[in-house]
Amino acid sequence: MGSWDAIKAIPRPGLIHVVVESPAGATTKIKHDPELGAFTLSRPLPLGMSYPHDWGFIPGTRAPDGDPLDVLVLSEGTTYPGLVIAARPIGVLRLEQNRKKDGGRERNDRLIAVATASRREVRGASELPLRLREELEQFFVNVVFFQAKEPKLLGWGGPDDAWLLVSSSMVGQSPAR
Repeated sequence: MGSWDAIKAIPRPGLIHVVVESPAGATTKIKHDPELGAFTLSRPLPLGMSYPHDWGFIPGTRAPDGDPLDVLVLSEGTTYPGLVIAARPIGVLRLEQNRKKDGGRERNDRLIAVATASRREVRGASELPLRLREELEQFFVNVVFFQAKEPKLLGWGGPDDAWLLVSSSMVGQSPAR
């Protein structure tokens, strides 16, 4: 496994790098463990659920929950854990949930991006079909059904909101977009 922190979060203006953890179709949550330098099984998803698209993180970022910034990448085809995808952020699904430690609530927004290799010409989350946005919302609520997170959806933001989230999450890199 490589050192994900050596990968630039923003390879060139308008793009981000995403490291895939759980590929589309995965029925388990796979998570990168920096101490092991490997991908590990985090937990199975509730019965009948699978990731609708590639799920991963932007290297060199830290979200408010302390983990790297989460990203769902809309793309066609099959990938695998550890694959690095260049993608365009198109929006953010704002989410609040119970904090892992110390009680209280925290934001755990989901960045939505489109792979540059994709045939999708979507520029913003508002261009996604309403049904797809509703399905993504329901996925993020249902995927933690058996955990004490009590997620609350706070709405959608567009590409500017997505870039603001990326910029505010950068660790030791220039947030230039």
